[in-house]
Amino acid sequence: MKPKHMIISILTVLFVFPLMGTLAQAAASSGSIEVITTFDYPGAGNNTLPQKINERGDVVGEYIDSNGVTRAFVRFSDGSFSDPIVDPNDTVGFTEGRGINNARLVNGDYVAADGFVHSFFLSGGTFTEYDVPNTVQTNLLSVNDFGSFTGAFDPDGSGIFQAFVSIGGTLTSWSIPGAIGTLAYEINNSNNFVVGYFIVPPAPGTLHGYYRDAGGTLHFPVDPPGSIATVLFGLNDKNWVVGRYFDGSVTHGFSFLAPNSFFTFDYPGSNFTSLNGINDQGVICGRYLDASGIAHGFLARVKGTLPTQAAGPEMKANDSRSLRAPLNPSLAAWGNTMPTR
Repeated sequence: MKPKHMIISILTVLFVFPLMGTLAQAAASSGSIEVITTFDYPGAGNNTLPQKINERGDVVGEYIDSNGVTRAFVRFSDGSFSDPIVDPNDTVGFTEGRGINNARLVNGDYVAADGFVHSFFLSGGTFTEYDVPNTVQTNLLSVNDFGSFTGAFDPDGSGIFQAFVSIGGTLTSWSIPGAIGTLAYEINNSNNFVVGYFIVPPAPGTLHGYYRDAGGTLHFPVDPPGSIATVLFGLNDKNWVVGRYFDGSVTHGFSFLAPNSFFTFDYPGSNFTSLNGINDQGVICGRYLDASGIAHGFLARVKGTLPTQAAGPEMKANDSRSLRAPLNPSLAAWGNTMPTR
């Protein structure tokens, strides 16, 4: 059974061979992104999808086995792996690990018997179920070291999600004006910078990055030059942001520094690179696809000062501080897709 009434899946592409990190920009540079190691969750044929990394070097993510079953995991800083993480209420073989903080508090989501997405926190082997009150679906996507967390919720089961952040028990939500889905993927420890992506019609939609600053202003779209689909996944306390974008033929990993500086990174030999999380030491977790389409995890490190390229004129900032901005009508074509990983 596949999850239903969830939003967007995007960009599947091919090709690869492991080695060292390459730069998609600049001949002579004072910095680079260099691959430290690659890894796979143990088991033949598993797709490994890292999501976030904490300051200890622990990585949370999920793997998809050869039967299509999705399980969360933690790869600890010593290179060992947790047992598969399965929410007790997962009845369809779909549990994802999405966020981890320095106390090893993990959050993620799962699909229950109702066919909808629900979320959890996991600490010391104990699951705590979490749904935004009075909503049908909740995706928890990150948790910081002070217990603030971000994600997205679907209030009515339509599959049209709004972004939210919870700080000190107060939940604030927002939607990018005109979007048919908005997600908040991570918040920094200062609680003043959130990154994510939004989807614009027509269905199945086009993805663009955005960030929300300390004043609640939403800055969008954030798109590297040449991008036709952009996702911002993670950030650190220096507000270095990582994500990926698709240029029509290749999916590139990239780093972003507000308001408009980009640096592109491609895993050697692969047509698909995704940078999903970054810690304050500049260690990045991500994945690439090999020639057979299998996803492999990797760790990389920012070395020196990255050369950057400015965004095009489409970059702009918009002020949208309203709580629970109006949603667009449901689109039937959205069924059986999932939040981007």
